[in-house]
Amino acid sequence: RIGNPASWQAALEAVKESSGKIDMVTDQEILHAYSVVAAEEGVFCEPASAASVAGVIKLRAQGALKEGDTVVCTLTGHGLKDADTAISVSKQPVTVKASRDDVARLLKL
Repeated sequence: RIGNPASWQAALEAVKESSGKIDMVTDQEILHAYSVVAAEEGVFCEPASAASVAGVIKLRAQGALKEGDTVVCTLTGHGLKDADTAISVSKQPVTVKASRDDVARLLKL
């Protein structure tokens, strides 16, 4: 369905009306954005929802967006729709003994 979006014509009209842009992102770019959204914003979104953020990251890297530009990304899918991806891209949990010294050492305090 993504390869042939149902609302393509409406999307093109929205891009024209808003002076926006449509671009493509890779699966790797989406997974990177998915991780950034979780780490930086604390939002557990579905990978497909992170595609818009991946596009923003890509445009920023290309210089098409400047610092201070206003960008809105809508994330519509909850991460539980694809829990397998969350598990596959997550780091293994760190375990530590239940002692103040061990926790402080781990946190480099």
